[in-house]
Amino acid sequence: MARINLLPWRAERRKQRLQEFYSMLGLAAIMAALISLVIVLYYNAKIDTQNERNTYLQNQITQLDAQIQEIAALDKKKERLLRRKQVIEELQASRSQMVHLFDEMARTITDGTQIMSVQQNGTDLTIQGRAQSNARVSTYMRNLEASGWMTNPDLSIIEARGGEKGLPYEFNLKVTLKNPNAEPAADGSSPGATP
Repeated sequence: MARINLLPWRAERRKQRLQEFYSMLGLAAIMAALISLVIVLYYNAKIDTQNERNTYLQNQITQLDAQIQEIAALDKKKERLLRRKQVIEELQASRSQMVHLFDEMARTITDGTQIMSVQQNGTDLTIQGRAQSNARVSTYMRNLEASGWMTNPDLSIIEARGGEKGLPYEFNLKVTLKNPNAEPAADGSSPGATP
């Protein structure tokens, strides 16, 4: 039998397999790098698209916030105008009230009673005066209650000071103003009452 030396062929075959292995390994590395690059580019494009959307939404939100502030400013202006309108309507409705008030004060005052000062705070009226007796003050209070323009007379002070001989009693009286011509309010408050 002839002897054949297969060592060079085996070595050559080993080299060829090693070359094929390295070329396959290189090809796999290149393919992995390409796939990684495609994935990175894909997700970067997604991120850029989402950032553009976020920027667009942020700009829209900023514009809406500005519009909301504008609407709030307009609401405040509207409230001020409505309050002003309400005050004007109340003044219009009660412009003749002072004339009627002084007319009623002149009609309701009794003989032997003198008014020293009158102060108004909203719908409350404080009357300070002098009288000959307690009975005169009581009569004056009844006249005020019967008046259509003043109600709820409340006597807070009556005392004999003797400052003036004909009118020795000084009194302090509070009444609530009302307008008998006004319609009753829907919320149950007294007519003519100002908030």
